[in-house]
Amino acid sequence: MATEVKVEKEITVEERLKALYELQKAVSKIDEIKILRGELPLEVQDLEDEIIGLTTRMDNFKTEIAEIISVLASKKIEIEEARMKIAKYTEQQENVRNNREYDNLSKEIEFQTLEIELCEKRIREFSAAQESKQSEQKIAQAQLAERKLDLDQKKGELNEIVSETKHEEEKLREHAKQIEQYIEPRLLTAFKRIRKNARNGLAVVYVQRDACGGCFNKIPAQRQLDIRLRKKIIVCEYCGRILVDQELAGVAPVTED
Repeated sequence: MATEVKVEKEITVEERLKALYELQKAVSKIDEIKILRGELPLEVQDLEDEIIGLTTRMDNFKTEIAEIISVLASKKIEIEEARMKIAKYTEQQENVRNNREYDNLSKEIEFQTLEIELCEKRIREFSAAQESKQSEQKIAQAQLAERKLDLDQKKGELNEIVSETKHEEEKLREHAKQIEQYIEPRLLTAFKRIRKNARNGLAVVYVQRDACGGCFNKIPAQRQLDIRLRKKIIVCEYCGRILVDQELAGVAPVTED
C-alpha cells in the first residue's frame, strides 16, 4: 500500500515580505488605538493602586484608634480602682492600732495617688494620640473619596474610548494572528524583537527617497535593487529594520521635481 505524502507549498521570500509588511500595518494600527487611549490606562492603574493604599491606611487607623480607646478605657478603670483603694485605706486609718499600720496605709494611699496621676498622664497622651489619628483619618478619608471620584471619571473616559475602538482592535488582532501563521517562528521572533527596540514600533519599512523609511539613512543603489528583486530579506545596516520596496508596500513612488 502506497504511503501518501503531503507536500506543503514553500512560501517564497516575496510572500514572507508581504506577510511581514501586512503584519506591520496591522500592529501599527493597534498602536494608533493605544495612542488614542493615551495615558488613561496607566492613570487608572495608578489611581486603583492609590485607593488600595488609602483603604489599607484607613483600616490601620481604625485598628489603631480602637486600640487607643481600649487603653483609655482600661486606664479609667485603673483610676476608679485606685480611688476605691484610697477610700478603703483612708477608712482603715481610722481604726489602726498603732503608728506603723497608719504609716503603711499612708504609703498605700500615696502609691495609689501616684498611680492615678500616672494614669491621668497616660490618658492625656493617648487622648492626644487619638485626636491626631482621627484628624489623619479624616484627611485620608477625604483623599480616598476624591481619588474614587477621579477613578470613576478616568474609567468613564477610558471605557468610552475602548467601546469606540474595541471592535476594530479585535479585528486587527485576529488579522495579525492569521498573518503570523504564514511567518516562520524565527522570522516572527526577529520581527517582534526589532519592533520592541524601535522607538516608533516599526520593524518593517519601505525605501523612501533612496533612504530607510525608519532611520532615513541612505541606501546604496545595489542594495535598493536587491530589495526590489525580493529574493532575500534585507535589513537596514544602520537601524536593523526589515526593508521592502514601495511597490510591495503599495505606495506610489515619489518623483523628484
